[in-house]
Amino acid sequence: MRRVFPLVVATVSVGAVAVGAAGCSSGGSGGARLSAADAGAAAAASPFYVDPGTQAAAWVKAHPKDARAARIRASIVARPGAKWFGNWSGDITRAVSGYVGAARSQGKTPVLVAYNITDRDCGGASRGGAGSPAAYRTWISKFAAAIGNRPAIVVIEPDAVAQLDCLPKNAQAGRIALLKYATQQFKGKATRTRAYLDGGNAHWVAAATMAGRLDAAGVKNVRGFSVNVSNFFTTAESAAYAKKVDTALSSKYHYARGFVIDTSRNGHGGTPGKWCNPAGAKLGAAPRAGGSGSDALLWVKVPGESDGPCGTAPKVQAGTFDPGLAMRLINGR
Repeated sequence: MRRVFPLVVATVSVGAVAVGAAGCSSGGSGGARLSAADAGAAAAASPFYVDPGTQAAAWVKAHPKDARAARIRASIVARPGAKWFGNWSGDITRAVSGYVGAARSQGKTPVLVAYNITDRDCGGASRGGAGSPAAYRTWISKFAAAIGNRPAIVVIEPDAVAQLDCLPKNAQAGRIALLKYATQQFKGKATRTRAYLDGGNAHWVAAATMAGRLDAAGVKNVRGFSVNVSNFFTTAESAAYAKKVDTALSSKYHYARGFVIDTSRNGHGGTPGKWCNPAGAKLGAAPRAGGSGSDALLWVKVPGESDGPCGTAPKVQAGTFDPGLAMRLINGR
């Protein structure tokens, strides 16, 4: 039987992603018209931190007279989402600690993404990452230590487990070892962090195979796994897949884990193989604790940031905010 993992969020008293940061190639509608007041009230009610330094926020601030600005502000900028950290983040200790501290000062839980694995994205649109395994170990250790005993949610290395097959056989064991090291760092150094090792999406790796990979990569050390990061499949599809993965973990490895779902762009669902700025995508259910058997529904991908120069944004590089993409998601076109 699958255990229930209630999400614990910050209850305490009283940071922009660089271009290329969140291009990762891999419910209810969030695209309804919201007034600024409604958006502010929703943000205040959410347990999650709203990053004031997103590219979307910067665009809205720089274009106050643009007819699109009010809707982008209400539908995207005012919603809590994840902040991605990688080799563009500079001093990782300072970057992570500052962001977590800003969230703590508001009594909110920050959602962070560690996205710096060696050979990231297998040479795809979000290629890059740490220059060596040793460099990655140092980086991820500092990342976890910078959070310390403060509450946080961390998604660990989107696509890194699912993309294992793209690596040469002799490199796959090294990837797994790095991910396991990462989980150990969060277990030992970030004691109040709910960390989730990324588990791909519902139409990529078979659930039993994914369970085996997650186990090898150390998912037992952390809260659980994430699904649908930067993808478009419905919350129902994603939850069903996650539950199959969890069942496989329980039956073969004798432990269960929680999961989170990225709902940022899944309002209209997705089509297998069409992951790069597809037409017709729409904002999904707003971030919340719980939902569909998950620990949380999160906006891990920042809506409006490109998946790469493809689809409806053929000239927009991965991780770059584009108001046209944002409006497509708001309108579901």
